[in-house]
Amino acid sequence: MTGRERILTALAHREPDRIPVDFGSTAVTGLHVSVVAALREYYGLDRHPVRVIEPYQMLGEVEDDLKEALGIDTDGIMGRLTLFGFPNEGWREFRLPWGQVVQVPENFRIRTDANGNWLIYPEGDLDAPPSGRLPVGGYFFDTIIRQPPLDEDRMDPADNLEEFQPISEADLDHFRQSVERLSASPRTVVAAFGGTALGDIALVPAPFLKHPRGIRDVAEWYMAIVARPDYVRAVFERQTAIALENLERIRRVVGHRVDVVFTCGTDFGTQTSSFCSVETFRTLYAPYYKRVNDWIHAHTTWKTFKHSCGAVEPFLESFIEAGFDIINPVQCSAVGMDPETLKKKYGDRVVFWGGGVDTQKTLPFGTPAQVREEVRRRCEIFGRGGGFVFNSVHNVQARTPIENVVALFDTLRRINGG
Repeated sequence: MTGRERILTALAHREPDRIPVDFGSTAVTGLHVSVVAALREYYGLDRHPVRVIEPYQMLGEVEDDLKEALGIDTDGIMGRLTLFGFPNEGWREFRLPWGQVVQVPENFRIRTDANGNWLIYPEGDLDAPPSGRLPVGGYFFDTIIRQPPLDEDRMDPADNLEEFQPISEADLDHFRQSVERLSASPRTVVAAFGGTALGDIALVPAPFLKHPRGIRDVAEWYMAIVARPDYVRAVFERQTAIALENLERIRRVVGHRVDVVFTCGTDFGTQTSSFCSVETFRTLYAPYYKRVNDWIHAHTTWKTFKHSCGAVEPFLESFIEAGFDIINPVQCSAVGMDPETLKKKYGDRVVFWGGGVDTQKTLPFGTPAQVREEVRRRCEIFGRGGGFVFNSVHNVQARTPIENVVALFDTLRRINGG
């Protein structure tokens, strides 16, 4: 099978010729830029500065030669703009705090604060307030909250909608060129079109806007779900209407050349609990997600991809009812997320895209033998009957021992008969 055939078979809940693998197609299934460089060196590939394609989490580009070496079955299409609002273009070499030389976009502009932390700016505009901070000793950026004072008597949902606009011709052209570039690829195409994630806490602070209005503090947003549900509902209503109009325009450009669409990265689970009740999800979020998913299923062949970290087993039935085809990252270390239980209860109705190895403990702090055993066991459980695409539980982080990452891919290769 080709990579595309392999994943489409798994998405149809049938067993493909081998376990399909994704690393690098989305902002939640990636590899830190330092890990990409280490893998390129280990496999004897050309040693050139790796591109930072997602600067917020400092994710590196996984090029075709590395995909071949690792057995990856996906190609990703991300948005034209980064999470800091500048385009991925005008690449130039840049040295990171840990000494690695990479390539960054031309508007990746940094200043240092009094404590030595790096500050990054929306749209690369050094005259705007900084929207991200890479702390001393850190390996990725944290969002800087820039919420203006809230006036309860003048709160307007339109303030939380300024980033949701009709899609631009530049963005449409980006998606058009991307699918054309990948038209001859044997791998599955996974695209993130944007605009369909409701209340994603990575997006609420709007690090891409110079002067965001409305509710932009993460804690304030979660409180608003309870304290101001009508406000949140008004935001979701208008956001969904805009998203559906944009999806129609995108569909005309990309057609059936996209297989999976990253629909939503909103987290509902913590390590031990959740950010809201299932009932809140069903009444506040689900009607809008269902509207988006129903439109996609009625008008395209795309499968819809839902990301949520944490203990989300109580939400899975609702996710399925809302029309999501795929769940990621399958955080098996969280409460109630036992792999056997998940597969038995939901495995014939939703695809588990992730869960292949724990990135909190096993991969960064375990031994290669422990990594091999966990990968083997997860593939055995989730791979039965299809409905599984291997990925780690979220992105592989900096300082993960390269011998453990290699153990992961070597184990996959043995499982897959390579």
